[in-house]
Amino acid sequence: MKKSFFSVCLAVIAAGCASVAVNEESLQNRTAQALGLRAGDFTISNRSDSGVRTDYTVTTNQKQVFSCYVTGTVSMVGRVVSDAMCTEVSSPAAAKKGKSAEKKPAGKAPDCNDLLKAAGRC
Repeated sequence: MKKSFFSVCLAVIAAGCASVAVNEESLQNRTAQALGLRAGDFTISNRSDSGVRTDYTVTTNQKQVFSCYVTGTVSMVGRVVSDAMCTEVSSPAAAKKGKSAEKKPAGKAPDCNDLLKAAGRC
């Protein structure tokens, strides 16, 4: 009885740790899908695990820089890692101007819709 209680307590404590759930392979896969790149087209740096969240920086081979995060837990069903959420911090064009990435004016993109307009993405 004591051993099973201890095991359950240990599992509950480990379940909230992103450092346990989020491995390098899952970061590469989730980031590649989020950015539409192949795993070898970017590098991951500045990883920081805090609770169930892992924050990190992505630099593409074209020198674009993204701030990203995933969440991860370990449960009875196994390791669970969310999709990556990334925001562009800088791009090569913005770096030449000495500014951070600028948003496109609303309504200028041919494939712009109401949701993208509301998000300031076009």
